[in-house]
Amino acid sequence: MSHDLFLRIVHTLEGRDEYFQYREDGIGRPGLTPLQKCTVFIVQINSALGTTTDMFDEYLHVGDTTGRECLKKFCKLVVEAFGDTYLRRPTADDCQSLMQMHETVHGFPRMLGSIDCMHWQWKNCPTAWKGQFTSGYKGSHPKMILEAVADHRLWIWGRGPAIQFTANGRTHHMGYYLADGIYPRWPVFLKTISCPIGQRRVLFAAKQESAQKDVKRAFGVLQSRWSIVKGPARFWYKDVIADVMYACIIMHNMIVEQKRGHVTDWVDDEAGSSSSTTTSPVTRGLPTGFGAVLQRQALMRNQQDHTQLMTDMVEEVWIRNRRR
Repeated sequence: MSHDLFLRIVHTLEGRDEYFQYREDGIGRPGLTPLQKCTVFIVQINSALGTTTDMFDEYLHVGDTTGRECLKKFCKLVVEAFGDTYLRRPTADDCQSLMQMHETVHGFPRMLGSIDCMHWQWKNCPTAWKGQFTSGYKGSHPKMILEAVADHRLWIWGRGPAIQFTANGRTHHMGYYLADGIYPRWPVFLKTISCPIGQRRVLFAAKQESAQKDVKRAFGVLQSRWSIVKGPARFWYKDVIADVMYACIIMHNMIVEQKRGHVTDWVDDEAGSSSSTTTSPVTRGLPTGFGAVLQRQALMRNQQDHTQLMTDMVEEVWIRNRRR
């Protein structure tokens, strides 16, 4: 993180909450400055030795309790201050740009991206919850599952981009994500072939697995940049753990934006439309257009369409590879 970006975050938090403002105690002794409190957070999330706060007592002159409090408040305020910009839902124009970029790089037409999950060990998981966050194997540790979520609610409610593409001479009307074997057989997930037979299937499996590694690399970059999400989580409550992860993602996006330009200066279509459109209230029965919502949801889970998409994409990848 650059010095300018760090100061931008410090000044923003200082203006939003009095906790990060310089104060004196009851007898006039100076308290911690905003730079000290924010530095406590940066040192904790970047420490390769772990996330304990008492190990920085002599270096930063901050006690164990104050260090944990700085970490919690910093993450919560970062999410509140920057979440609407750096964790917002992609708009229709964003989806079109993503599909064009993925088709150019990976050769999959109208591909929205890749989806996968990673595990974050929960060291201080409460005893009563341990059975809910373990895999069931003997000796397994409680883990939080982090997933690069594919959000199809915009498409289900008719607010997503109009997607149409042709694969193997057949027209499809739904975008998709590359996924591995743990995901269901839905037409929104294009899965690999575990035991491919034949040159076409072998080529498709190789292309799909190569492109799907993008999301795995994204998790790896996040863990290498912020060591706190690489080691076991030492907090007791899920909302605090969520704030830590969201804050790390937000700051990662801020760093990327600073290096590559203003790539996140967008307007949320959903927020803009909600302020300018009025609809009459529905007093009884199903909401207006709810039947279409149910129909789109059924289409999103149609296993026959998934099989047809897999067949067409195997042929499409083979044809495009032969043209090169």
